[in-house]
Amino acid sequence: MSDRPEGAVSDLATAPWHRQSRRPVYRNKWIDVVEDVVRLPNGHETIYGVVGCGDCVGVLPFVDESRVLLVQQYRYVAGHPTWEMPTGGVHATETVEEAAHRELAEEAGVSAAELRAVSRYHTSKSVVDETAHLFIARRLEPVAVDPDPTEFIRRQEWAFDDVVELVLKGGITDSMTVIAVLLADRERRSAGGG
Repeated sequence: MSDRPEGAVSDLATAPWHRQSRRPVYRNKWIDVVEDVVRLPNGHETIYGVVGCGDCVGVLPFVDESRVLLVQQYRYVAGHPTWEMPTGGVHATETVEEAAHRELAEEAGVSAAELRAVSRYHTSKSVVDETAHLFIARRLEPVAVDPDPTEFIRRQEWAFDDVVELVLKGGITDSMTVIAVLLADRERRSAGGG
């Protein structure tokens, strides 16, 4: 049992932390790592490491009402190939919508006449500074592909029901794909389509 009144604990739980200093640790064209010294709400100081990635996008492309287009590629950190929707970072000169269209073309080889935002969330609430913007794409048309030189991608159409099942059974683990698929499935069910 704490000697502090309950209100004091909740005040500390929602009080902001204040950066005292920042030291760059590492940077490349995709991420930067910094170490901050922060003052906590109770007056103590601590260090806090932050990996900065910026904004990213994910696009779930529907070929028709019952099929989606997924991509497969080897993921170095995961150590194996994964099935996922097209995803990628937002360039400094792009809007999130422009980045979504670019990633869709680069990875899936299609353009979308309809692109609809469905979610925005933080991929990590603790040490990674990255915000994901999720979209659903429809009315697809093939486009010439100008792939990223570090990406080797397989494309495949899937029955959307099979993709939902893969997500529910842990066969798809990419958070952007999981969230987009579950939101699209929820939307379909609420419209009476599933």
